[in-house]
Amino acid sequence: MHVLFVIDPLPGLKAWKDSSVAIMRSLAARGHRFSCATMADLYIDQGRVRVAAVAVQLCADPDWHGHDWWRQPDPATESDLADFDAVLMRKDPPFDMEYVYATHLFDYAQAQGARVFNTGSAIRNHPEKLAITEFAEHTTPTLVSRDMARLRGFHQQHQDVIVKPLDGMGGSGIFRLQPNEPNLGAILESLTALGTQTIMAQRYIPEIAQGDKRILIIGGQPVPYALARLPLQGETRGNLAAGGRGVAQALTEHDRALALAVGSRLAPRGLLLIGLDVIGQYITEINVTSPTCFVEITEQTGFDVAGCFVDALQQALRPDT
Repeated sequence: MHVLFVIDPLPGLKAWKDSSVAIMRSLAARGHRFSCATMADLYIDQGRVRVAAVAVQLCADPDWHGHDWWRQPDPATESDLADFDAVLMRKDPPFDMEYVYATHLFDYAQAQGARVFNTGSAIRNHPEKLAITEFAEHTTPTLVSRDMARLRGFHQQHQDVIVKPLDGMGGSGIFRLQPNEPNLGAILESLTALGTQTIMAQRYIPEIAQGDKRILIIGGQPVPYALARLPLQGETRGNLAAGGRGVAQALTEHDRALALAVGSRLAPRGLLLIGLDVIGQYITEINVTSPTCFVEITEQTGFDVAGCFVDALQQALRPDT
């Protein structure tokens, strides 16, 4: 099997904890080949979706904390996306227009025989914060708006709320607005760019103190362990990028029920891999671009998340699936 990773530049990856690198290691252990390209390497020529991709090999006994964990034996080669057995979209956000254009190219490539995971249309049609609104029965009270009066009214009703941009990542741009917040107007004006950009407001969930859980759903089935991202003392955000500490935990019955509800509905739409974020009893985000936390869960529990993903990928590629 030859797999193409559409990914951020390899020298910038933190290989020791990167989920994409974990997938590469699992593929290599099974004797599969893989190549890498950035979004800038995708193009259309005479109607064919093509890529300038680099064949990558993992070094023997590398220092995963260093930069010499991979090598490139040959220069980049030009290929149709359909020439690969699978194409994995593993580019991190921001989900900007270039990202959107890439999802369109994936759709065109799929029509030409490429097998893309997650599919372009599925990524595009499930924006990671807005997608939770399909599961309103499993979310805390949520408002999506750019109307200042409506947002103020939501805060007045619920008193303690979280507000965040729709295109943020890693906890960036998230504010907690408590009762009598003196900077309410300034924060809302800033996040909405004076009422020109839509944001999300949610009733605050106190259970964040017990962690913001990342539950991985692979092929519609939940991985049996979540990574609870515990916020620093005095912090509202549990994101690892915001300094949160990750602790692997076995799924509760409620966690598993939530994951099955989401996975059973979304996996058939082309989402092989989903990162479900849960605080307390509530879904807070559905990640579909490049969900992470593979390595942390594997190291703390022994459950091979990357191997589970490769199993699901091989199953998805079988002709009868």
